[in-house]
Amino acid sequence: MHDSMHPEWTVAEGLTPWPEAFTAMEARAAAIHDGTACEQIWLLEHPPLYTAGTSADPAELLDPRFPVYAAGRGGRYTYHGPGQRVGYVMLNLANRGRDVRRLVHALEGWVIDALANLGVAAWRAEGRVGIWTDDNGAEAKIGAIGVRVRRWVCFHGFSINVSPDLSHFAGIVPCGLPEFPVTSLARLGIDAGMADLDSALQRNFCRFLTVVNGG
Repeated sequence: MHDSMHPEWTVAEGLTPWPEAFTAMEARAAAIHDGTACEQIWLLEHPPLYTAGTSADPAELLDPRFPVYAAGRGGRYTYHGPGQRVGYVMLNLANRGRDVRRLVHALEGWVIDALANLGVAAWRAEGRVGIWTDDNGAEAKIGAIGVRVRRWVCFHGFSINVSPDLSHFAGIVPCGLPEFPVTSLARLGIDAGMADLDSALQRNFCRFLTVVNGG
C-alpha cells in the first residue's frame, strides 16, 4: 500500500502528446484506487490541441485546426498548447472527504493563490467556471478547471496560461463563453516563466490539500 497523503510531484519535460497523457492518467487513477500507486500531481505542456468535455457543444468547435480529443472531464471545449501549464491532479478522495465540490473549490483557490504570488489578482466568477483576471479593464480568463472522478479518484485538473499563442483559442468558443477574452501572464506583462509558476504552485500546495481534506 502507498501513503496517499503525500502525493508524488512530477514535472514533465518537453511536450507530452494528449493520448499518451490520457492513457497514463487513467492507468494511474486505477492504480491509486487499487492501492498500488501513490497520488500524483503531474505538471506538463501539450502540443497544440483541443479537448472536449462532457458538456461540449459541437457548434463551439469553430475551426478544428488542431487535433480534437474527447477528454471525459467536466466542461466544454478548451485549448492546450506550448506555453500553457497543465496540472493533472490525481487524488484519492475516498481518503479526503469524498467532496467533489470542495475539490473544485480547492483547485480554484490553489491557482488563484499561485497567481497572487506572481503579482496577478485573480478570482472566481459566479456562474462561470475558470479563473479570471483583469486585462486592460476587461475580465479575461487566465485559467481553466476540469475534473473527472471515478471510484472516488479524481484526475484531469487545471490549466494556466503562461505564454501560449492566444490566437489558437480562436478555433473554439473557450468553455462556451464567447463574450469573454482569454489572457496569459505574458499578455499581462508578468515576467514569469513556467518554473516560476511551478514554484508558486508548490508554495501553495499544502494549503490546497488542507482545503481538499476539509480543513
